Amino acid sequence: MTRALPEAFVDQMREMLGDEAPAFLRAMAEPPALALRLNPLRAGAEDAAAAFTEGPVPWEPLGRYLKRDARPGADIAHWAGAYYVQEASAMVSAAVLDAQPGERILDLCAAPGGKSTQIAAAMDNRGALVSNDPEPARAKALAGNLERMGAANALVVNALPDRLVARWPETFDAVLVDAPCSGEGMFRRDPAARDEWRPQSPAGCAARQAEILDCAAVMLKPGGRLIYSTCTFNRLENEGSVLSFLSRHPDFAPEDFALNGIGPSHDGMLRVFPHRVRGDGHFVAKLRKSGTVWDDKPRRPAPDRDAAALLKRLEDELCPLPGWLSGMRVGLCGDRLLAVPAEAPALNGLRVVFPGLWLMRVGRSHIEPEHALAMAIPEARQSVGLDDAAAARYLTGEALPLEGPRGWTRVEWRGMPLGWGKQTGDTLKNHLPKGLRRTIILT
Repeated sequence: MTRALPEAFVDQMREMLGDEAPAFLRAMAEPPALALRLNPLRAGAEDAAAAFTEGPVPWEPLGRYLKRDARPGADIAHWAGAYYVQEASAMVSAAVLDAQPGERILDLCAAPGGKSTQIAAAMDNRGALVSNDPEPARAKALAGNLERMGAANALVVNALPDRLVARWPETFDAVLVDAPCSGEGMFRRDPAARDEWRPQSPAGCAARQAEILDCAAVMLKPGGRLIYSTCTFNRLENEGSVLSFLSRHPDFAPEDFALNGIGPSHDGMLRVFPHRVRGDGHFVAKLRKSGTVWDDKPRRPAPDRDAAALLKRLEDELCPLPGWLSGMRVGLCGDRLLAVPAEAPALNGLRVVFPGLWLMRVGRSHIEPEHALAMAIPEARQSVGLDDAAAARYLTGEALPLEGPRGWTRVEWRGMPLGWGKQTGDTLKNHLPKGLRRTIILT
């Protein structure tokens, strides 16, 4: 039985929308418009997703609507990082942020990673993306999604925003605050959210949003842009939070923009309603901090002498070094070789879940490539392509009876990475991390 919309919420929307309210309420009773976003780092992603999709999302060039009853998350292509399953309206805020290669960007409330992976894709692995979530379990899931999508320039931290402020004043070119909210825009997609909503929910959320926005303002460079978004409808958390923030921060001003399929913003703010577009409820605002945009990007880092020999071994045995790796700081962290974007801010004193791109483990006489390396590099020195049946077996953790040259081998499916194996001559030993192993049911 479908849960009814809260009466106070219905009254709120009738007051807000007037003559449009009946159309809105009808739309809220319809099935949600689900979607996915293709990964530009995966050649063949569009073909891999074709069986699930039926048309483009107008405001995101890589967005595709899902067919009814599609299950893309259960497909091999999902685990190869071909796409990220994401509600269409949720793609709006990262589209407005318009990340550029080489920038330093903070996604302050980032889990589970839809917007972070969208930002990372736009950055083309150049610059630094810092993705934060204060909940440890959510931060871990965020890191896993960035790794799966091959984001090499991302770091994940786990902290409350007020803990980051003292460490990163005026640090970022852009900050995204996809704020915790009362979730009214999710009532259609997640009917259980209706039971959690209370008439007083917006006021409590608005107070928390003000705290987060104030932290974001401090961490943004002069001339930088602040993107604020919610998945709720009420004015208090949307226009109210923005106007209240502007009253506290006269050094910020709204900046108008426009999105295909939705239209122009007004005073830097834009609403997405399910009866107007094919998507759930969303709100986004773009604010610009006054001052001159200044460039503090570090120069290309000098190679670490200890890391140089290991990088040579990595290149000889595992993969050609991609161009973006030359702009990273590479060094040993314990027994693991790590690449960190040169633009990354200092992480001292913070709980770091994903400190950069793990490259390989280093033993006295051996090396072992990291899963993240397999998912990020364009190509490997040695690779093997699997068909659907063999790929499904690999994802369960099975060793495969395959002949090939001995050594580390990247396992691929339709040209996209799944992880590492080690070829022993007639057997490919499985080195997929145990936490990523799963059963795939082929149809």
